[in-house]
Amino acid sequence: MKAVIMAGGEGTRLRPLTATAPKPMLPIGNAPMLEHIITLLKKHGFDEVIITVAFMANAIRTYFGDGSEFGIRISYSNEDSPLGTAGSVGNCRELLESTFMVISGDVLTDIDLGALLEFHQSNKATATIGLKSMENPLEFGIVTTNDDGTVGRFLEKPTWGQVFSDTINTGIYVLEPEIFSYMPVGKALDFSQDVFPRLLEDSIPIHAMVCEGYWEDVGTLEAYLNAHKDILDHRVDLEILGFMVDKGVYFGDGTEVHPTALLEGPIIIGDNCRIGPEAKIRPYSVIGSNSRISKHAEVDRSVIHENVYIGEGSIIRGTIVGKSCDLRRSVHTEDGVVLGSDCYVGDGAQLFSKVKIYPSKTVQSGATVLTSIVWESKGTRSVFSSNGVSGIANVDIGPELALRLAMAFGSNLKPGARISTARDSSRAARMLKRALMVGLNAVGIDVADLEVAPIPALRFHVRNTSSKGGLAVVLDPDDPESVVIRFIDENGIDLDEASQRKIERGLAREDFRNVLASELGELDFPARNTEFYAQSLLEQAEIGRIRDRNFKFVVDYGFGVSSHIFPSVLSKLGGDVLGINPFSSTKRIVESDQSANMSRLSELVVTSRSEFGIGIDSVGEKIILVDNTGRILSGFESQVIFCRLVAEANPSAQISVPIGSPKALRNAVTRFGGTLHFTKRSTSGLMEAASPATRGRDLVAGVEGNFIFPNFLPGYDGCAALVQLLSLLAVTNRTLAEVVGEIEPIRVIHDSVITPWESKGIVMRILLDGIGDQETTLIDGIYAETNSSWYLVAPDPVEPITHIWVESDSEIEGVSILSSLRERIAVIVNDSSGLRLR
Repeated sequence: MKAVIMAGGEGTRLRPLTATAPKPMLPIGNAPMLEHIITLLKKHGFDEVIITVAFMANAIRTYFGDGSEFGIRISYSNEDSPLGTAGSVGNCRELLESTFMVISGDVLTDIDLGALLEFHQSNKATATIGLKSMENPLEFGIVTTNDDGTVGRFLEKPTWGQVFSDTINTGIYVLEPEIFSYMPVGKALDFSQDVFPRLLEDSIPIHAMVCEGYWEDVGTLEAYLNAHKDILDHRVDLEILGFMVDKGVYFGDGTEVHPTALLEGPIIIGDNCRIGPEAKIRPYSVIGSNSRISKHAEVDRSVIHENVYIGEGSIIRGTIVGKSCDLRRSVHTEDGVVLGSDCYVGDGAQLFSKVKIYPSKTVQSGATVLTSIVWESKGTRSVFSSNGVSGIANVDIGPELALRLAMAFGSNLKPGARISTARDSSRAARMLKRALMVGLNAVGIDVADLEVAPIPALRFHVRNTSSKGGLAVVLDPDDPESVVIRFIDENGIDLDEASQRKIERGLAREDFRNVLASELGELDFPARNTEFYAQSLLEQAEIGRIRDRNFKFVVDYGFGVSSHIFPSVLSKLGGDVLGINPFSSTKRIVESDQSANMSRLSELVVTSRSEFGIGIDSVGEKIILVDNTGRILSGFESQVIFCRLVAEANPSAQISVPIGSPKALRNAVTRFGGTLHFTKRSTSGLMEAASPATRGRDLVAGVEGNFIFPNFLPGYDGCAALVQLLSLLAVTNRTLAEVVGEIEPIRVIHDSVITPWESKGIVMRILLDGIGDQETTLIDGIYAETNSSWYLVAPDPVEPITHIWVESDSEIEGVSILSSLRERIAVIVNDSSGLRLR
C-alpha cells in the first residue's frame, strides 16, 4: 500500500524556526514531525511512501534518503512551482496505480489509519476524508456530512457566523486513481476548494469518517509548544525517544546528568546531553541532542533543539531555542520567546515575552530586547577577543573554525613560510591544534610543532628561529570550559589589531589560498626547544647571587605545562623550594578552585616558614604573589613590587605600565630615578610597548600579574617573572616582606556600567566635553588627574560595558568620584534622546 506525504509547505507561521528548515523537519520530541508520520504509516501497513517536496527539499531528501534506514521505501516528487494540496499529489499520478492515502507531513497525530482505509474500502468509495471534532474549528476547513455518511458541504477557515459544524478536515484522504481525471496536469489545485466540489457537482459521493485519536496541526509557535506538552502528558500515542529513568523523565543515549541537578518530569533529554551541577530542568521541557545545560541554569516549559549551549545561571522559560544557539551566562527569556538557529545571546541579556530572534543574529551582552530582531544583528561579535580567539571548546570553537582560522592566517603569509605551534595537555587543545596545523599545511605553510609547551616557550622559539609566527591552543585560565587560540607574530608578541582584522576579513570571505598538492606545507617537530628556552632563561638570572641568598619559597605550578620545564631551572638556582601541583593535568585544572588553590598556597607559605609563595597560571604567563605572612597580594601590589625592584636595581630603568596605575607605583619608580611610560591596558598595547620597535624598556608591568621582560622575551612569562624576582631581591639585598612593608597605600577602586555598543561613542564624547580644565590623557580611554585623585573611563573592547577606575588620597572622595561618574554614564545611556547633555 502506498501513501503520499505532502511536505512542501514553508510554515510561515512558525518562523523564525522555519527560516532555515522546512516545517515537516521541525523536531517534535527530538524527531522531525515527518518522521513521526512515516512511523505511523509503517505501523498501519504502508510499505511505500512518496514525499512531495518544494521548500528546502534537500533537507528532507538528505535526512530520509531512500527510506531503508526507516524500514520503508521512499521516493520524492518535486514541485518546481507551488501546486497546492491536490496539484502536488496529481504530480505523482504515474506512481499511484491503485488505492492510496494522502496525509500531511507537518501534523502530529495517532489516528487509526487502518480503520480509515477499511472504511473507504467497505464503501467502495472514490474518495474518503478523515474528519476530527474540534472545539475551535476557525483555523480549519469545516465539513458537514449527510445521513448516509457522505460529505454535504465544505467551507475553508470560516468565521464564527459561518460555523455550521465542529468536524474539520484533517487533510487525511484515501483516494482511488480515478480522481486524477479531476486534476489537470501541472495546475495548482486544492482538494477542498477545487477537486472535491467538482466530484460533488458530478454526483460522485465523497465519504467521510470521524476519526478517533489525537490530531493537531502544528501550525503556530503556540501549537508547537502545546504539542510537546501533549506528548509528555501521553495524550498522543507516540513513541518517546530514549529510556525512562524515573517517572516521566526520559534520557537519550550518552546523556550525563550531574548528581546535584534537579530533574522534574515530565521531560525529555536527548542523546549525548550534559546537565551541569545544580541545573534545573522543569516539567514540560524537551532538550535536544548534544546540548549542554550549565551549572545553576534553569529550563522551564521550553523546547531546546539540538547542539544548544545554555550558560551558567541562565533562566529559560516558555521558550523555543533553535538548533546550534549559544546562550551565555545569566541570560533570561520569558514566555513566548523564540530563537531561530545559530543565534548568540551574550551574558546577562534579557529577552522579553513574545520576542522573536531570527537565525544567525547576535544579542549583545547586557541587552534588554523588547522587540523582535529580524534583519539587523543588534551588535556583532568580532572573532578576536583581547587575548586571541576564545570560546567554549566544541561550542564556539570547533575543528571547522580552527581549520578556517589557520587557512586565513596562513593565506596572509608567503607560501613556504614556517609557523610554530604548541598546546597545553588538554584533549580540546590537542584536537584544535591538529586542525590548525592541517589548515596551515593546506595553504602551503610549513609547521614546526612543539607539541606540549607553555606559551612563553613558543614565543621564544618563534623569536629565535626562522618562524614567521606562532599558534598556541590552551585552556582559558579563567574558564577551563573554554579554550584560547593565541596568534603570535614573528617577533614573539601577540598579533596586532591590523593583522587580526586581515584574518577576520579572510575568514568572512573564505578568501583562502589554493595550492597544488606538491606545494602543501611540511610538518616537523623541533628538538630540545624547551632546553634552549630554559638555558636562555638562566642566562638572564644572577645565578651566583641567587645561590648565595639560598631562598626558601613555595611554587604552585597550577597543573600547567610550566611544570615540564621549570623544576630543572630552579634546581640550578639552589635554595629550598616546595613545589605543589607539579604536573600537567587537564582534569585537575577543570576541577580545581582557584581561590582554594591560593588558600592552600598561602597556608603552605606560613607553615613552611617560607619567604614568599608564587602561583603560576596553567598557561605559564601570569603569576600571583603571597608574602611571608600568607597574605595574597593584589595585582596592583605585585605591579608596584616589580617596578620598585627594577628601578632600585637599575636607577636609569625604563618601565612601561598601563594608564591608570596606582600613585604608589609612580612614587616608587621616580624615587629611584627610573622613568615611567604609560601605555594601553590591553594585551596588545602592553606587548607593543615591549616590542623591538620600542627599544630600551627594562620592564612592562601589567596589573593582573602579567609581566614582560623585553630583554628576554617580549611577552608575558610567569617563569621569567619568578627568575627575575629572585635576581632582583638578590641584587638589592631585600626580602619580599621588606618591599611589601614599604608600599604606600593603594586606593584604586573599580566599577563598570552596562553600555550598549551604539552608546559607547556618545558616552565618551559627552564625558570628554564635560571635563573642563582638568588635565587629561587619551592613551586608552579618558584619564583625568588632580593633585589628590585621578580617574580613568574606558569602554570595554569586547563587552558592552564602560569601565571606571578611581584613586584618591581620601577613600570618601574616591567613592564619591566613582559614584558621580557611574551615575553620569547611566544618565547618558538612558537618556531617551541618546544625545542630550545633562
